[in-house]
Parts: sequence; structure tokens; C-alpha cells
Amino acid sequence: MSNLFKKIIGIDENKNTDENNNFNEENYDNSFASDQKETEENSWLNDDNYEEGQLSIDVYEKQNKLIVKSTIAGVKTEDIDISINNDMLTIRGKREETEKIEDGQYLYRECYWGAFSRSVILPVEVQAEKIEASLENGVLTIILPKAKSSKQISIKVKG
Repeated sequence: MSNLFKKIIGIDENKNTDENNNFNEENYDNSFASDQKETEENSWLNDDNYEEGQLSIDVYEKQNKLIVKSTIAGVKTEDIDISINNDMLTIRGKREETEKIEDGQYLYRECYWGAFSRSVILPVEVQAEKIEASLENGVLTIILPKAKSSKQISIKVKG
């Protein structure tokens, strides 16, 4: 049995306890570990404070600009907030349901309604004051002009 596994399950080779003597690796039931993992992974589902979905985006590069696109159908332009802080672009918004439907009435429920956001680190510097954004046919397009790249300077080390 590996030392790491022994440490994880609490077996101390220096102690001779009944627990250590009765442990049978072949009969080890990992359902506790599985249950705990499932509880940790799904704990956000029961958290009343968690109300934000993640926005899907495409980011691509052209010669002098970065372009970010996202499908956000059903969102009004006034419900979208785009901000940039250093090299981090953040898109936040809210998609509101126009009709209240009881949970029992749904046959399929795949659309996300409510607040959403997405932050992405930009790979290059951009000219923040020249960023443009538009929403057309449910597709948000953000155009970020690249900043002029500074020249790389080689510095010689004196010895």
C-alpha cells in the first residue's frame, strides 16, 4: 500500500491500533470519498448567494485588434456592463425571464436566466479609450484595438 494512500485514509505505520490492524485495502469502500467529492462539487447548487452564470465567449485576433464575441440573446443593451482593468476584460449582464413559469411545468429547462459574467485576461495591451461594443441579432461584439507595441531592448550585463 502506498504511503500517500495510507496518509489520506489515516493509517499511521508507527501506531499499532485496532483500526490499522482491521483495515483491508481490498474491501475499502470509497463511497465516503465519492459522496464527499459530490457534496463539495454540488455545494454551490444549494448556496442561496450563488446567482451568476458564466458567459461563453470567443476571442480572436486580427492584425491590429482583438475581437470578443458572445451570444447573449434576450439581453437588453442597458443590462450589459463591460469593463477593463489593466489586462482583464469583464462582461456582466442579466437576462430576465418575461414570463413566470412554475418548475413543474417545464419539460426541458436548458436556458439560463439571471445574472451572468465572464472575465478574461487579454494576451496583449489594448487602447482602452478606443474599445467599441455592439449588440446585433443577439451577438455581442467587442472590438479592442491593440496598443502600439513597444520595442524590445537588449541590455548587456557587465561582468
